[in-house]
Amino acid sequence: MRIYASFDDTDIAGAPIGTGRLARMYAATLPEHCSIWGVLRHQQLVAEGIPYTSQNSSACVVVDVPGDAVDDTRALMTERAVDHVRQYMSDGSDPGVCIADERDDLSALVPFGQRCTVTPVTQQDAMDAASGVFLVGLGGTNDGIIGATAAIGLTVAGWCGRFIEFGNLRGFPDPCPVSELHSRGVRVVSTDRNATVPAPEHMLHHNDWIRPQLWGHGPVLPVVATAPGHWTTMHTKNKK
Repeated sequence: MRIYASFDDTDIAGAPIGTGRLARMYAATLPEHCSIWGVLRHQQLVAEGIPYTSQNSSACVVVDVPGDAVDDTRALMTERAVDHVRQYMSDGSDPGVCIADERDDLSALVPFGQRCTVTPVTQQDAMDAASGVFLVGLGGTNDGIIGATAAIGLTVAGWCGRFIEFGNLRGFPDPCPVSELHSRGVRVVSTDRNATVPAPEHMLHHNDWIRPQLWGHGPVLPVVATAPGHWTTMHTKNKK
């Protein structure tokens, strides 16, 4: 059974722990019977009149648990998520937390999350979409409930977002063979016009930054060819 825990607006400009890092830290606190499928970063609309810290992104931790442990694990995850945010949130932030699992009716969260990428929405919109799941604001304006709700909807939709954790994304050698990514569950897909297929023995050059996209409900790494048998990631880390 899959449980989703999402976070938004837990930091302020210049904070040492941003929302993405906070989510990754939270994933590390969960008990051994939990299997962390991935941690995803989701982008909401950046526009005049919408308050945000730097990029208006939220994060969703996706956890697989045995079916007979769902209720107890969800209760534990909820308690720990609230405590975790209270411990690491920045003064002056407006954090929100949302917890849901596959048994919930998540049908309203998907279109809500998609709306958040293109148009302004309100806290009431988030609360309406998250009816029946755990949603709480933990300080300030509580605007973080918007992105927290959206993050689960976008994760469930399965076609947007960027993995900031999946297995050991920071542990790949550079370069590494395409087969190594495949063996760890990451599909490598060419974005070239002719869409040639990266062969298992081909080498990927990634400059120590591999962040697959959530495409088709799984991690997909878009790459471009640089030479015969050699590829590089389509996206690179933003310079600060």
